[in-house]
Amino acid sequence: MINTKEKIIEHFRSGIKKTKDFKVGIEHEKFLFNSNDNQRIDYFKVKEMFRDLLEFGWKPILEKNDIVGLTKGEKNITLEPGNQIELSGGKLTNIHEACAESHDYLFELRQVTQKLGINIISVGFDPFSKLDEIPNNPKQRYKLMTKEMPLNGGLSLDMMYRTCGTQLNVDYNSEEDFIKKFKIVNSIVPISIALFANSSIVEKKKSGYLSYRSKVWQNTSRGGLPKLFFENLDFDKYAEFIINFPILFIQDQDTYFSGKKYIFKDFMDGKISEIGNRLPTDNDLTIHLSTIFTENRLKKYIELRSMDACGWDCLCSGPAFNLGLLYGNLDEVYEIISKWNKDKIINAYLEAPKKGFNTQLMGKDLLYWAKVLLKLSNKGLVTRDILNKQGKNETIYLSHLEKVIENKKTNADHMINKFSKNEDLSELYDK
Repeated sequence: MINTKEKIIEHFRSGIKKTKDFKVGIEHEKFLFNSNDNQRIDYFKVKEMFRDLLEFGWKPILEKNDIVGLTKGEKNITLEPGNQIELSGGKLTNIHEACAESHDYLFELRQVTQKLGINIISVGFDPFSKLDEIPNNPKQRYKLMTKEMPLNGGLSLDMMYRTCGTQLNVDYNSEEDFIKKFKIVNSIVPISIALFANSSIVEKKKSGYLSYRSKVWQNTSRGGLPKLFFENLDFDKYAEFIINFPILFIQDQDTYFSGKKYIFKDFMDGKISEIGNRLPTDNDLTIHLSTIFTENRLKKYIELRSMDACGWDCLCSGPAFNLGLLYGNLDEVYEIISKWNKDKIINAYLEAPKKGFNTQLMGKDLLYWAKVLLKLSNKGLVTRDILNKQGKNETIYLSHLEKVIENKKTNADHMINKFSKNEDLSELYDK
């Protein structure tokens, strides 16, 4: 039972790995549309798609006899609130393996979506649909979240139903290593928003933002970038943070209860009468950690969550960029970001969705800092020196970002340019 802060701290300590055992996990979401009417696919179509994917060795994940996802080995395909799908990849040793995994998934997905008349869009925000046009699905937690989330964040339902992102999971070899990595990933959030901006079109119009997804997440319940995250945040302080954080929901066997009256400390103190005053299990702690929607968060690994979803040509670039910094060149990156002022970082974070590379941070624009970090990442990946079968190291996955910086044009800029020419959004579909 989780009834003391020390047990939560031990949960985080149990994630410590030797450097040689570090893994990388990538999660990426996709929007799915019917090709005949540009409407988001409904749950009936999802079930058809999942059934066809079983032919590739996937096994169904069921909730009360409804299929809500698929699993194969360490990989899972999960169903998001508006029938977006997310691949949660396995724990792999390098970007070559992670990228190959994603492309295998793409091959399987394409066979099925083409057969069923489904188009894929890899962007950060649904460019077509209004919120009330998006179908839902029978996952119980989403029904509860749809009621609860808007109470404390005006764009929470947009986050649930109209956003897609790319997430990276990274390891730490000590508490000190976690402290450095967590401070870095929170400090560079504005740069990540600018560099990976890919959500400029909303409801078939220019939104005025380069990353409207990031704007939405800044106005989402339980989200944001807490000032606490810029301190030397150790396991004890993070445990204190989550103990005093409100509970979103509690799963008790097959039933979900709202947690809106309680913080996690109430759960630990046996004060929740709706579930017989039982104490939280490790599974309850895991659910609580995964329903805190900050830009980055800690589980038994660090989750980086600030990148818009992007197409298959750039999917591997975000993970490679961050791995070069965090696994290949940590101390040099930390030396730079440790001089940054947290208030200026937060200001840049708030401005980056709209201003992109023109956002100012510490007297320089974010394009300058993107160049600096890309150079440091490249150096880190060279140091890692992990080669593929063709004898190339992981720097090959940075080529997309090199073009972005050289041309000063993100995916969002290209989206706006295409849209401005003929307002033909079919260009957004994955080819």
